[in-house]
Amino acid sequence: MTPAALADLVRAVAVDVLTGRDLDTAALPAAATVERPRNPDHGDYATNLALQVAKKLGVPPRDLAGWLAEALTGRDGISAADVAGPGFINLRIAADAQGDIVRQVLTQGETYGHGDLMAGRRINLEFVSANPTGPLHLGGTRWAAVGDALGRVLTAQGGEVTREYYFNDAGAQIDRFVRSLLAAARGEAPPEDGYAGSYLSDVAAEVLRREPSALSLPDEERAELFREIGVNLMFDEIKQDLHNFRTDFDVYFHEDSLHKSGSVEKLVEQLKEKGHLYFEDNAWWLRTTEFGDDKDRVVIKSDGAPAYIAGDIAYFHDKRARGFDLCIYMLGADHHGYIARLKAAAAALEDDPDTVEVLIGQMVNLVSDGKPMRMSKRSGTIVTMNDLVDSVGVDAARYALTRSSANATIDIDLDLWSRRTNDNPVFYVQYAHARLASLARNAAELGLAVPGKDTALDLDLLDHPREGDLIRTIGEYPEILHKAADLREPHRIARYLEELASAYHKFYDACRILPMGDEEAGPLHTARLALCEATRQLLANGLGLLGVDAPERM
Repeated sequence: MTPAALADLVRAVAVDVLTGRDLDTAALPAAATVERPRNPDHGDYATNLALQVAKKLGVPPRDLAGWLAEALTGRDGISAADVAGPGFINLRIAADAQGDIVRQVLTQGETYGHGDLMAGRRINLEFVSANPTGPLHLGGTRWAAVGDALGRVLTAQGGEVTREYYFNDAGAQIDRFVRSLLAAARGEAPPEDGYAGSYLSDVAAEVLRREPSALSLPDEERAELFREIGVNLMFDEIKQDLHNFRTDFDVYFHEDSLHKSGSVEKLVEQLKEKGHLYFEDNAWWLRTTEFGDDKDRVVIKSDGAPAYIAGDIAYFHDKRARGFDLCIYMLGADHHGYIARLKAAAAALEDDPDTVEVLIGQMVNLVSDGKPMRMSKRSGTIVTMNDLVDSVGVDAARYALTRSSANATIDIDLDLWSRRTNDNPVFYVQYAHARLASLARNAAELGLAVPGKDTALDLDLLDHPREGDLIRTIGEYPEILHKAADLREPHRIARYLEELASAYHKFYDACRILPMGDEEAGPLHTARLALCEATRQLLANGLGLLGVDAPERM
């Protein structure tokens, strides 16, 4: 019996109890809350349902708790229900019902815990979208890990997810990049507002290798050539780095296509006609203050050129035209104003602002030898994805970046994350999986097959306290996955895996799994092997959602 199933049972019993006493069932919450008590002596789970609703019903909380406990006692899966304190109900789960969680994992395998929270939703998940003006910095790297993990989590909850990269190949930043490339090609210092780093020399040299006469071309033609080749080279490198980081995209959408197709101009004219824009100071403005922005935003500048938000409006319109009913944008810490801006764009198009969802990620700092890393040898100005991966590897990098809420600034200690010890969180979790894989190999050497979904099992034999702790931890996974998708917080998966690994290690230290010496294997050994296989499967499932390997050996 999982916590979710127990919560459903508690509420169903509450409905029966209230109905039998002519009390209003409308006082009950949509879902009952059940939690594991801090002190295991108090039971396997506890619920505060009586405390929640007693006042609304006009009955003493302990009386209501007593009625509920009496009705719960003897129900399938419940071995005991007792009233505690002012009206809590402590619950103990029957061993066979608890063991059924193990059977569910063995039966469902990779899909255990999957749900239908996002079923029927077509989701456009846009993340990274770094300008192709240099190597990926740590902010983009964080979104590569978190965004990819979030896509996996939403898919596991039934969503139809399209991962999209918005390729910024238009605007002032690209112009600065081109000027910086030209300076590098001439052996000059970068312009005052340009980019710095040895990568510029590498890109410029490749442009000249492909087009040896590029510097002798007329100014406009020369700039266009460096723009076309240089941007493509930089973007190819970014895509390859992302692929090596196990982050791939379904769609690479070019910003420039919105301008060349006339989509931006067409939508701006429509907004003017419908009165959603106003003209002031020789520019056209969108009333974004109506949606919480601190000021209205210019859509068409005084020189007639479109501002960035003009492209954002056209881009959102394009996403909706492609049939997406939820558009998630994952943006950096300096883009907080885009929340109101993008919702205003949706409203101006007479669409539902709730189809827009903006997630903001905070900064990442690398620390080595107790000191922060300030810049990359190659980029010259920033620390990059490859700096992190070269230091700790892809698994540790992805895990470190997804382990904390994206809303929090994080420091990644390179010394910690490169260690092969249990104080390194990813090693701790991966080691648990490798230990379980090793156990399965040892069992095979003894002639014991790893139990599967069709294996006859006496799971009610799993009544040791450490077995119970491990099983209940396994049972919490479906709710963890549901919340990770609902709240857009894949870090919940990482933290859960650490709890699962801890529960397993404690179980392993307390319970002998394989027969020793001349001892014959019995039903308890088989049941414990089944519990181990369920744990291994769940560790692999969770690591897979984070895009992290589940090694068989370490």
